[in-house]
Amino acid sequence: MKKILLQLTIVIGLFFGTWLILSQVNWMKLLRIEKITKNTEEKLGDLFWEIYKDKEIGDTLVTKPVDSILTRICTSNQIDKSAIRLHIVDIEDVNAFALPNGHIVVNKGLIVEALDEGELAGVMGHELAHLQEKHVMKKLLKEVGLSVLISVTTGGGGGEVAEITRLLSSSAYDRKLEKEADMKSVDYMNMANLPPDHLANFLYRLGENAPDNMRYLTWVSTHPDSKARGEYIVEYSKGKSNKSRPVLATQTWKQLKTAVGATEAE
Repeated sequence: MKKILLQLTIVIGLFFGTWLILSQVNWMKLLRIEKITKNTEEKLGDLFWEIYKDKEIGDTLVTKPVDSILTRICTSNQIDKSAIRLHIVDIEDVNAFALPNGHIVVNKGLIVEALDEGELAGVMGHELAHLQEKHVMKKLLKEVGLSVLISVTTGGGGGEVAEITRLLSSSAYDRKLEKEADMKSVDYMNMANLPPDHLANFLYRLGENAPDNMRYLTWVSTHPDSKARGEYIVEYSKGKSNKSRPVLATQTWKQLKTAVGATEAE
């Protein structure tokens, strides 16, 4: 009987202790902040995209193949494709980046540089991972702050829109988030029956060529230690075999490259 009473006392003590801790949390404030952050994210995505909107490429020889690659990645990984807004822009720099509220921006220069659809898919998977893992808003909240972001979306910080957009397109996430996005991209490629290690090939090449070619500097500046990252991507990819199945026909890939102005050497 004493043992039962002791157990009952412990259970009651744990119950009231847990209740006391939870009662100290301001749930209304917490939920309100979460709602504000979500609403802010939606508005920020549209504001930031306005910076690049005039440069968007509408040629279906470019948009359809790239969208097909993204669709394969999303459907194979149970990601809601309708929540992703893919844009290809007429910018020569080798770069791609994610903006709030599901925007993925791919520079024409990235498609020119990619040697095959696996490299392009790997980079897109990396940016998709930044969105899926909430890295974009984490970065903005850490480096800019919620109050400034809210001010921007309510018209109180118009001059800061371009500056914050540059932060996302030309500065690195911290190493932890970059590695997480790399690993996620490998997983995405594996599930999509695309070569999981081609992102590493892309990083190796850009890391080697960056000092001699200004076009590569944007990507390398936002993704430092390219060679080191390529090494751990290769290591992580080992044992992740799949039945690689191309998304695009060879002719479609060639047409895409021609449409963005790539030469045969590229």
